[in-house]
Amino acid sequence: MASTNPLLQPFETAPFSKIKTEHFQPAIHEAIDLAKKEIEKITHSKEEPTFENTIEALEFAGSKLDRITSIFFNLNSAETNDEIQQLAQEISPVLTDFKNDIIQNTELFERVKQVFDKQENSDLSIEQSTLLEKKYKMFTRNGANLTDEGKKELRELDKKLATLSLSFGENVLAETNRYELHLTNEKDLEGLPKGVISAAKMLAKSKNKEGWVFNLHYPSYLPFMKYAKNRDLRKEMALAFGSKGFHRDKYDNQENVLQIVKLRYQKAKLLGYPTYAHFKLEERMAETPEKVKSFMQELLEKAKPAAEKEFEELESFAKDLEGIDKLQKWDAAYFGEKLKQKLFDLDDEQLKPYFELNQVIQGVFMVAERLYGLKFQEVFDVDTYHPEVNTYKVTDEDGKDISLFYADFHPREGKRGGAWMTSYKSQYRKSEKNERPHISIVCNFTKPTEDEPSLLTFNEVTTLFHEFGHALHGMLADTIYPSISGTNVFWDFVELPSQVLENWCYEKDALELFAKHYQTGEVIPHELIQKIKKSATFHEGMATLRQLSFGMLDMDWHSIDPTKIDNVKDHEEKAFEPTQLFPDVKENCMSTSFSHIFQGGYAAGYYSYKWAEVLDADTFEYFSEKGIFDRETAQKFRDTILSQGGTEHPLTLYKRFRGKEPAPEALLRRAGLLPKK
Repeated sequence: MASTNPLLQPFETAPFSKIKTEHFQPAIHEAIDLAKKEIEKITHSKEEPTFENTIEALEFAGSKLDRITSIFFNLNSAETNDEIQQLAQEISPVLTDFKNDIIQNTELFERVKQVFDKQENSDLSIEQSTLLEKKYKMFTRNGANLTDEGKKELRELDKKLATLSLSFGENVLAETNRYELHLTNEKDLEGLPKGVISAAKMLAKSKNKEGWVFNLHYPSYLPFMKYAKNRDLRKEMALAFGSKGFHRDKYDNQENVLQIVKLRYQKAKLLGYPTYAHFKLEERMAETPEKVKSFMQELLEKAKPAAEKEFEELESFAKDLEGIDKLQKWDAAYFGEKLKQKLFDLDDEQLKPYFELNQVIQGVFMVAERLYGLKFQEVFDVDTYHPEVNTYKVTDEDGKDISLFYADFHPREGKRGGAWMTSYKSQYRKSEKNERPHISIVCNFTKPTEDEPSLLTFNEVTTLFHEFGHALHGMLADTIYPSISGTNVFWDFVELPSQVLENWCYEKDALELFAKHYQTGEVIPHELIQKIKKSATFHEGMATLRQLSFGMLDMDWHSIDPTKIDNVKDHEEKAFEPTQLFPDVKENCMSTSFSHIFQGGYAAGYYSYKWAEVLDADTFEYFSEKGIFDRETAQKFRDTILSQGGTEHPLTLYKRFRGKEPAPEALLRRAGLLPKK
């Protein structure tokens, strides 16, 4: 099959149109065989172990496998089907076995350890020292020092965890896809904007139904919750959204959650850590669960009084407006939007005409050009996995290749919810050549309708800037080794480049570049920009509490011994107590669809969004002092943060950029929880 399998031929860009699902399994098995030979060559070398013949050789072993699996797992997230999901269940244990074969290879570890033990006598660069430590820890943190029995147990745990995580994600996607709200009475649409109604009509039409269809994908769900006047229908949608994976049927995730947290705890104990959070946080800026909890507690103390005041005001407003005695979760977005309109004379529908998707894309490109001198040219000869995917060639001011960039913006049945950045090829330097990365962002934005183009909500605009910030971190990478290139940094540092770019969405100089009315071309009026800025801290206390509640739930699953937990909902309720404002909804459960921590990589790491907000607020204060398009500041950020990947400890990189440690006060000032400077 090798001769005809496109995945086993040399390729520069992923050959999507040539790939059939049946190509993946043989290609992955062959790539594993090749990687094993590369590993054997290192292991059985007669030469004395050196950085070059052991650590560097190990870094580039398996690179073919890495490229093939990146294509496969990215497709499983962005364009999956039953066949791919089934294959993922078969492939994941095989890859876990292969990884464990390397990590539990005693002879190989001995060679790595020899290089590690004599590093003081080696003339290694900072990047080489980082890579050496990373490779050494890859073994020690994954069972190299365990007994044979322990290694066998760890291998089984990892296989089970890989499979459970996939099952969890498949259930969430199935739950998201299977629910729909089919309306045939026009009265039920009261309050909904024209564009939302058009999109629902188009969705109904695509399913050969009369009337209007709403579903649990964000572009349909969020506007319904924000604008639909019919409270009973909002409740129905909220219950459907909040109960994903919590129905005691074939898509139920409760057992998956309990098994995952218990197996993770077992793994941590086996490796000598008190809890899974201790294990994970050893490789984070925060370092310990105690430090994370203290950080979140400090923010909670600052945010809770503001949140409670905001909640009381919202409840009182809802009572005056519609006679609501007890505010429920399905009322939050609806009355929040009404109150925002009253206080700031501003709503998303006023803003959307200025945020046509293509204009916003050009806007984020212009911001990148002003800051870093990057040019984006759309190209049409790069293979994609779906017709909706756009591709761009990214160059610098001298025309030098920087990156290839894929962008995929709209929801589909085969795409998981949310938004993310990923890569199909890492940046690295080898044989005198600087290999440039292939970066992708995947989102679920409002689709065009028969009457209108894709007009984004302001929240979608900030999401695009967020994911593009991650993309810049990947595109501008300039390191030698792929495993410490781009976004391969500590998990609580990775959100800095993404979150800091969101700040430009609130700035007049940036908005005027791209926020133009899609029909008239009129630049967004100054008064609307002022309203956007003024409303930026609206309900910031409640928003902070919400984020903290997710971080605390994550830590409550991972920083304790979970072996006696037998009820997911009960455990979750206790975790939410310190942050609770709304009455609990017995039919709903957050954990059973909390993909960030049970499918993605955020286990014991959800706090990092808030942690990185401290960094990003502090960073943007610096930009604001110098000018938001100051090239010198942008170049400094690029040189010290964006291009460096994980070559040094993030705090070292940050202090090199900022000249000091990050100040939490900057975040509290921006959130309106402390007075401005």
